[in-house]
Amino acid sequence: MTMRKNWAWQFLMKKDLSRSLENDTGAEYNSYMSKGTLSKEIIEHIAKLAKLNLSATQIEKFQPQLASVFGYISKIQTLKTNGVMETSQVTGLENVMRDDMVDEKRMLSQDEALRNAKRTHNGFFVVDAVLKEF
Repeated sequence: MTMRKNWAWQFLMKKDLSRSLENDTGAEYNSYMSKGTLSKEIIEHIAKLAKLNLSATQIEKFQPQLASVFGYISKIQTLKTNGVMETSQVTGLENVMRDDMVDEKRMLSQDEALRNAKRTHNGFFVVDAVLKEF
């Protein structure tokens, strides 16, 4: 890994991290990635950003998992994408639209629609309240 850190690492190293990492040259990042784990402080910081309360057991569980995710991100960042056109979809298909037409043969009249209702009032269904007032 070069001195250039990936975006995820840069995001994590914002000012509010409990210890100062402003002078980090990438050695710490490389150290974490080579071990396949992240420090407890980094996991806690990510949890704080996500507004998650993690137990010590969960932190231990997520350390290697998150390091693995960062590893995949690092691999993706090494791909040469110069000359690759951006795409919004890859199939080449276009949306197939139809006219929005009313099929009156399949419609019910208001009387037919209300015929089996338990309660009606002025041509509308009457149902019990489902929302409570605050």
